[in-house]
Amino acid sequence: MTPLIKKPFWRSAFIILVAFLLLASCALVLLEKVRVKMLPFDNKSEFQIIIDMPEYSTLEETVSAAIEMGDYIKTVNEVVDYEIYAGTAGPFNFNGLVRHYFLRRGPNIADIQVNLAGKGQRKDQSHEIAKRIRPPLQKIAEKYNARIKVAEVPPGPPVLSTLVAEIYGPDYSRQRQLAENIKKIFEETPGVVDVDWYMEENQPRYNLSVDKEKAAIHGISLARITSTLELALSGRQAGLLHQPLEKEDVPILLKMPLSERAGIERLEAIKISQKDGSLIPLSSLVKADKTDLDRSIYHKNLMPVVYVTGDVAGEKESPVYAILEMRKKIDAISIPEGYKIIQHTSAVPETERRFSMKWDGEWHITYEVFRDLGIAFGVVLILIFVLVVGWFHSFSTPIVIMAAIPFSLIGILPAHWLMGAFFTATSMIGFIAGAGIVVRNSIILVDFIELRVAQGMPLDLAVIDAGAVRFRPMMLTAAAVVVGASVILFDPIFQGLAISLMAGEVASLLFSRMTVPVLYYLDKRWESGHARKENKGAGPDDSDIMDNY
Repeated sequence: MTPLIKKPFWRSAFIILVAFLLLASCALVLLEKVRVKMLPFDNKSEFQIIIDMPEYSTLEETVSAAIEMGDYIKTVNEVVDYEIYAGTAGPFNFNGLVRHYFLRRGPNIADIQVNLAGKGQRKDQSHEIAKRIRPPLQKIAEKYNARIKVAEVPPGPPVLSTLVAEIYGPDYSRQRQLAENIKKIFEETPGVVDVDWYMEENQPRYNLSVDKEKAAIHGISLARITSTLELALSGRQAGLLHQPLEKEDVPILLKMPLSERAGIERLEAIKISQKDGSLIPLSSLVKADKTDLDRSIYHKNLMPVVYVTGDVAGEKESPVYAILEMRKKIDAISIPEGYKIIQHTSAVPETERRFSMKWDGEWHITYEVFRDLGIAFGVVLILIFVLVVGWFHSFSTPIVIMAAIPFSLIGILPAHWLMGAFFTATSMIGFIAGAGIVVRNSIILVDFIELRVAQGMPLDLAVIDAGAVRFRPMMLTAAAVVVGASVILFDPIFQGLAISLMAGEVASLLFSRMTVPVLYYLDKRWESGHARKENKGAGPDDSDIMDNY
């Protein structure tokens, strides 16, 4: 410590070095070496494969696609078993409730529940397995013109999807067009997977109108024609089958086979008996008019909205960086109105008179959590400043004490980089929690310096003595934090908390133990010199007092 106190060159070099290390550590975030994410991926023993076939698909086609994907899943070593749910949703789970999968019904949807071996019986985490199987499953889905999502059981947050773009505007058809352009941007962005949107494909609708005059000539009533078509399409219960081993009676359903009712041509070929017993095809009695089926319109806050969803996988598995890349491409979209699409970060658009877009999903929760934690941290810093001012009766001393808080980032951010961990909300909580310990270490250093000065020791010697004497309790505090946090270091969710506490305390121990005394020495030396200037011209007794101080 003596060269740092006595020699201005080494003191300046040391302060510049500490500032450089702090800036270099923060640059790891800007250079994307340390990635920011709300919560890391958990290591569960299950995940789902959500299959969305085209709306016109039959249940048999959906089952064929699901079975082919299941045949591939059999070859994955970590998979214990799987279940296919076709035409209906799988059992209730976290994803089903949060992402509304439990509402899925229809012949074009299927879920595959994949169960993995226990954590101790496999090497890879569930997220790595999901990433590995996604490309082969995507190739199978392309054969059937299907869309798939490999949905992991997330630790949070509860959102529709990791990436959600909400498109607002005055014209819903134009919103669909913009959503389709944004959907293409999602698909073209590296690392963005499982792209989908909450829009149905165009589906034909046939309105069958009966020629009442012809039907009357052939002696066939409108009710008979309607009943025949209903029997062909939906079937009709003809009775109950009583089985001795069944608890409930089994309904007997009369229904035409799919080969004879799939398609308007086959329906028109169905024959119905006339008065004389001869058969006549329905095509002679009905006329089919083809129209488009109405599609769903979604609303949020009473405004019509179109959702585009996606997930992230690959090198950048945080939605933050994918959104930053896609924002530029979305800004480049030109619309006839002559203005850019307004992109909102957190607030919902106030009106739908202009085309706009809001980023939702995990990004919205990430933004709110880090914003609120930052605001709370700022309030805490103000309270700490007020308390320290009241204790030391100085406005500069609290600044010296609190200057050690950022030094923990010199350990936190490089440690996240070296361990390949995300900087998550738990990491932020660890940084805030560690700040209290850092401030406590700085306070005991400054308090000891002032104690030594009050006992008559010169300022420079008191600064060196405080760092030497107080180093042991500071080191024991850091060691206790490291040992206590080590038990959660390898937990997928709380790893960030452990890294922030452990690395932050080690870094602050090494840097605050030297930097705080140096800054305090500079501060008090400046105050002393300033006091000399103010007392210039005073009596010799006053000058002697200042020199002795």
